[in-house]
Amino acid sequence: MQFPLVPKRLCAKAVGVPSVKITVDAIGQMKGREPIAALTAYDYPMARLLDECGVPLLLVGDSLGMVVLGLPDTTAVTMADMEHHTRAAARAKPRALFAADLPKGSYKNADDAVANARRLINAGAEAVKAEGGATIRPQVEAIVADGIPFLGHIGMLPQNVHAEGGYKVKGKTDDEREAIIRDAEALVEAGAFAVVLELVAPAVAAEITRTIPIPTIGIGSGVDCDGQILVTTDLWATSPDYIPRHVQPNMQVPVEMRRTVGDWMNSFKTVPANRNQ
Repeated sequence: MQFPLVPKRLCAKAVGVPSVKITVDAIGQMKGREPIAALTAYDYPMARLLDECGVPLLLVGDSLGMVVLGLPDTTAVTMADMEHHTRAAARAKPRALFAADLPKGSYKNADDAVANARRLINAGAEAVKAEGGATIRPQVEAIVADGIPFLGHIGMLPQNVHAEGGYKVKGKTDDEREAIIRDAEALVEAGAFAVVLELVAPAVAAEITRTIPIPTIGIGSGVDCDGQILVTTDLWATSPDYIPRHVQPNMQVPVEMRRTVGDWMNSFKTVPANRNQ
């Protein structure tokens, strides 16, 4: 499925953006019919702006550790961090389906997974996401049994970046391909409503998209997924340290930000000659 990287329209209460609330069922019905756009939101103004664009799925990602908190990766993000930013973004009352990440270490077993998923729901999330496939199936089943919608995440797992030796494409070998397919099937069986495929070899991502009944949402996994998700600050080119190769920003927001700040500073640096007369 071809997917436009960036809608070529303005996003200020855009004409034609439906006001109806997006639900888990609505996301599921988009599979194979309409590309699913998903972006990250970390605070109230960001969530409000993206919602005004009509983005159907917003995620408070643990990527906030890197692009908001200045951490080297996502592994040190805490439940308190996720609750804080989820509450902030939830105040936008988005029409989008609003999900939040369970951070590393918060879903080691089924009881922890449910308790911490409930904390994110209480903070305003409508669904939760965690990384892993077959290895976390009991946790996913417990979350779903508790009535909490679950968004899967397989392929490259940023919370395991140290163990995996960096951010590398998955599915290049037969063993990796088979493991990713098993992970996708396990999440379907556990009750996930959709699954993020991160840095999955495009041919494998396309195969999974064709064969599982729930939507696939790709990031760096080719154009054949049912949708695409990006870290919003990567799309805007405002991520301070690194823009992934799979992101192609259509504009350089920092250039305009620096220009605006510079113009403002210059506006009062020159003292009018008659100020003290």
